Amino acid sequence: MLAAVVALIVAAGCGLTGKDDTPAAAVAAPTSAEPTFELETPSPEPTTESPSPTPSRTKPKTAEPTQPAFWSQLPDCAHYDKTKAVAKSKVKTSLKSAAARTYWNSEAPQLKLNYPLVKAVAWQESGWQSNIHNCDGGAGVMQVMPATTDFINQRFGLTYDEAKFADNTYLGANYLAWMTKWVGDKYFKSTNYNLSASKCKTSSSWCLLNVVIAGYNAGQGGIEAAAETKTLPNPQYVAAVRSLMTRCQCDKY
Repeated sequence: MLAAVVALIVAAGCGLTGKDDTPAAAVAAPTSAEPTFELETPSPEPTTESPSPTPSRTKPKTAEPTQPAFWSQLPDCAHYDKTKAVAKSKVKTSLKSAAARTYWNSEAPQLKLNYPLVKAVAWQESGWQSNIHNCDGGAGVMQVMPATTDFINQRFGLTYDEAKFADNTYLGANYLAWMTKWVGDKYFKSTNYNLSASKCKTSSSWCLLNVVIAGYNAGQGGIEAAAETKTLPNPQYVAAVRSLMTRCQCDKY
């Protein structure tokens, strides 16, 4: 019998401040307990006959998202602004463009993002809604924090504005790229920064892709705190994004 306790978790933004090559502490860790799942094996009933074999529980090829996104049921402190939401077909085009860019032109030109990762993070964060705002200040499609905008603009000499939906997608992707290099250098001694899911045993293992996803939500500080035990600070968030990478409602747009 499968007993599940599901908690609605408010997805946090990922703000940073800082400049040059030294990343500043990120703010935004999940603010509520994550759901856990326990599998309980029932005791066999007394019988005089040979018991029938227990049907095996096969794991589906693609798991459903395990953490509800905050936008699926907005908390009181979140809101929609008065602007008209950008059509999701346009958001998709912008996300694809953002995923295809090279963000480390001189220091790590081999570092490449991928569209499944960018689109999945964006869907988990906002459902691709350009006019939604989280309680912590996260804005738009990628739920970019103002402090993250400041950090990315200062670090890379840019002038992005998170209120503009195209800039928002580039900011979110740029932050994923920054997180990839920081995590890859610090914890994996990576040279190619391979974000393939095939490099991870499971969606909860300590691998580059999972830690980058976790860092987008929990921030640099959340990853540093979890690194000692190599346990993801937000495994349910990571599992949700990993699931959306392969099967997402957004794929219909």
